[in-house]
Amino acid sequence: MLVLWAAAQIGRAHAQEAQGKDAAAAALPTVTVTAESQDDTQQHLGAKVSSGALGARSQLETPFSTTVVRGEDMAERQVSKLGDVFALDASVSDNSGAYSAWASYITVRGLPLDWQNGYRINGQPFLSYAITLPYEHFEQIELLKGSSGFMYGFGSPGGIVNYVTKKPTDQPVRSIEVGYKTAGIWSEHVDLGGRFGTDDRFGYRLNATHEEGKTYNDGNVRRDSVSLGLDAKLTDKLTWTFDSLYQKRTSTGQTPSIYLGSYTGTQLPATISADNQGLVGAGQHLATDFNLYSTGLQYKLSPDWTLSTSYSHSSATRSRNEGIAYLLDSSGNYDDYRSDSAEGHRFNQWQAMATGKLRTGDFEHQLTLGASWQKQVNYYSSNSVYQLIGSGSIFGQNTNSYASSTDFTPYRNSDITQRAVFASDTLKLSDRWSVLGGLRSTTYEQIGYDTTGERNSSYRKSGVITPTLALMFKPAPDTTLYTSYVESLEPGSTVGSLYANEGQLLNPLKSKQYELGLKTERDRWSATAALFRIERGAEYANSANVLVQDGQSIYQGLELGASTRLGSQWRIGGNLMLLDSSYERGSSYIGNRVAGAPKLVATAQVSYDVAQVPGLRLSADMKYTGNTMLNAANQLSVPGYTIANIGASYTTRIGGRNTTFRAAINNVANKRYWEYQYDNYIKPGDPRTFSVSAKLDF
Repeated sequence: MLVLWAAAQIGRAHAQEAQGKDAAAAALPTVTVTAESQDDTQQHLGAKVSSGALGARSQLETPFSTTVVRGEDMAERQVSKLGDVFALDASVSDNSGAYSAWASYITVRGLPLDWQNGYRINGQPFLSYAITLPYEHFEQIELLKGSSGFMYGFGSPGGIVNYVTKKPTDQPVRSIEVGYKTAGIWSEHVDLGGRFGTDDRFGYRLNATHEEGKTYNDGNVRRDSVSLGLDAKLTDKLTWTFDSLYQKRTSTGQTPSIYLGSYTGTQLPATISADNQGLVGAGQHLATDFNLYSTGLQYKLSPDWTLSTSYSHSSATRSRNEGIAYLLDSSGNYDDYRSDSAEGHRFNQWQAMATGKLRTGDFEHQLTLGASWQKQVNYYSSNSVYQLIGSGSIFGQNTNSYASSTDFTPYRNSDITQRAVFASDTLKLSDRWSVLGGLRSTTYEQIGYDTTGERNSSYRKSGVITPTLALMFKPAPDTTLYTSYVESLEPGSTVGSLYANEGQLLNPLKSKQYELGLKTERDRWSATAALFRIERGAEYANSANVLVQDGQSIYQGLELGASTRLGSQWRIGGNLMLLDSSYERGSSYIGNRVAGAPKLVATAQVSYDVAQVPGLRLSADMKYTGNTMLNAANQLSVPGYTIANIGASYTTRIGGRNTTFRAAINNVANKRYWEYQYDNYIKPGDPRTFSVSAKLDF
């Protein structure tokens, strides 16, 4: 109702304003000014990224490895899951599957992202598990690779994904888009934005999407998403912002998870395609509801100092009934378990920051001071179902029934609270040299409850210090050399039902990261390079199927990336990650490769603007992911594979309106491959899919 009311008020204001302007415009000649901002590189190093306690900086100024994927990039490639979003980044391995509970799973530098702490919207936390967000509603999606303890507090050292919602624009935005995806999914998307009121004091951005149809494995999906962004220039110095996002999404006919903890072979069975309907049993479904509301104030204290405060609330619920195939042998036989449950999560966060500059003698300081509080509340159903319902073969038709008649009763399972204060100083020693130092002090508390509401476990860690330190050198204004160090602490796991020590709360894990990097962005080309080493406490299932913390896991590697424009028509780029991972220091598996960490990932992309047909662009890209170990024992691995995609876009004017047509084919060769999903889990890779869309600006 809030969104509809706001839209109505905005429309009324525009109508009144337009009546006044039409009379004045009638006496004036029409002047059309067209400007095209051409990004000559595909790395977008000038784009701002949110760095938590460091504030917002450009990628070029951030002494850590980052990636920015713009909304236009996602539209060009017609993405359906998070692995598609980062398909051109070699540091990211795809563990996701479209239209499933795993659609937001990725691995960064061989480390899985923390689904409780590794995802943000406009820098504010939400719980991402089983949530596929509406990619049409975002200006860009940012990835901060590696440890993020100083910037965001507790979290795994894989990195942080930050979704940036579309914001109010100075110029009016009016567009409608219709799309189609294999095998029968239709979507409609509306994007409206602009400013109104005296001196254009008020701004808005409204996006709405409906998607519905038949998925590639004969299931169905239905999605309704609405987001609204508002801002108001209350005074010359004080600005108010508000952002909201709502989505209700239901999918059926999901491909079951495939678990290998009971597997007896030394090689995986022959691959199957994810559109193989034989693996899907009747009754499997995933239903999610997601809400996010946030508001903030920014006050310009002086030309050099800004005070800001923000508050956000998010909630997510999911009802999931799916199969878990305990794969037994290379013939493809499995025991079929049904997992049926209802779960919910709430996040509340408050943060206050002061950012500014000051001088002490010959030195300039860029300071950030702040405090934050956040609380996460988890709800799980006391009468969840996890039962053996039959058997089958991945090469035959699943005849087991997943019918559910359970009325779930969620209970408050746990609370997780973080309180933090932080400060950083970027000390400018000269025009070329600068030093960054930062400290965050966090108090972390986790409380567990039984089904009657009684406290049954607790863990508290006070005054945890996570520092960061970086040295930066700029040989030229468009080039940054840096070396950085950062520490992180991540919450200990609550052991799941697959392990012999189910329910045990493990201790937090500490990690350290060292990085040496280079970023440069020239007129027609850009390049990045990073050497990194991450030391993290190792966690894995031992031979007795007990989830343990033992020794360390080491990740060290090299990232290279470059893109350039050749002439006026060609753009090419590439990305490479070489990764050496191992278990060390007291681990039962010393010297073994870490599960989920490929040794080599490489990407390449090319686009061509067809001179003979102005507005037509053709593109192609590929990604090679090397073989990946499935568990700490290293007795099973997923073979390497290459996926290729092609696309085309055509921008023209129809009836005086800008119109854009897009088409994309993902996995154009219909490659069959096993994909590492999680420790001891695999999934069949997504099949070839075809997407088309038409967008009209009005």
